[in-house]
Amino acid sequence: MPVFNGTWRLSYTIAVSQVGLGITSTNTITRYNVLGTVTYALRRLDDGSQAAAGQVKNFTSYSASGTIVSTTASERDAYERLMRTLADQIVTDLIASSSGWAQP
Repeated sequence: MPVFNGTWRLSYTIAVSQVGLGITSTNTITRYNVLGTVTYALRRLDDGSQAAAGQVKNFTSYSASGTIVSTTASERDAYERLMRTLADQIVTDLIASSSGWAQP
């Protein structure tokens, strides 16, 4: 088994919630917002010092007006899109702040 000798450790906490948006006259929810927050910290492995930290937030939506199968697929896709968006935001934050902590 290969051994990885890294320099950094990225820790994170994910919080997700779902809110119904479109509601019909029969109280059926037809659209949902999926809200996500990730709090993260980048630390050096050798001394545990924190190099960068932050919090990113975003949301995505999906339709719940189709069949059970299509709604389930739409929901799963919405969560995947949200996680990808949040990860991209973290990478952008880390790149933007790297001049203050990255070493050649």
